Amino acid sequence: MATRTDAEIKRDVEAELRWNPSIDATDIAVAVKNGVVTLTGFTKSFSEKWDAERAVKHVSGVAGVANDIEVRLPSIDERPDPEIARDAVTALKHRLPMSAEHIQVTVKKGWVSLEGAVEWQYQKESAEAAVRYVRGVKGVSNLVQVKPRAAASEIKQKIDEAFRRSAEVDANRVMVEAKGSEVILKGTVRSWAERQEAERVAWAAPGVTRVDNRITISL
Repeated sequence: MATRTDAEIKRDVEAELRWNPSIDATDIAVAVKNGVVTLTGFTKSFSEKWDAERAVKHVSGVAGVANDIEVRLPSIDERPDPEIARDAVTALKHRLPMSAEHIQVTVKKGWVSLEGAVEWQYQKESAEAAVRYVRGVKGVSNLVQVKPRAAASEIKQKIDEAFRRSAEVDANRVMVEAKGSEVILKGTVRSWAERQEAERVAWAAPGVTRVDNRITISL
């Protein structure tokens, strides 16, 4: 497959943003250089900013995303920090009833910070997902740590097995190295989406605290 030009990527990114029903792309500007997409402008919620970034990563040819979108809440959605914190805690307890007590929430000028420790990466991701849609949130810093719970050899084995089961990742083109609780991914894949899926699979292994994704994209 021929390498896509920046102009082609820009066209498809703009089309993807317009097509997505959860995004109002009216005030979002797109720039592309060497396959790296920069988003500027503003959205009316943090979740919309996040949805825009996620949508862009699925466009063919995208090598990276710089999300510089500003969140400008409508006046009706502006809320005091204590109210946001209260609803964020409630959302965490609903989403993670068994581990929410290990996560601390602080809010400053609408920006939510999550701290604490959990046993699985999916719990860390679920915590962020839970507070992302709380009304009044302007941004989220996910500082929750994942505790290591498995030997490096076991981590590597489980990730290799997961790659072999995956229909979206070519296991023959991705190499896994585990150093303690940290994982290094190497090799080449066909798209940004496949690269992201390989990283997601690696993070899903029990005990993983860091993933160094060195996979390159070869179209």
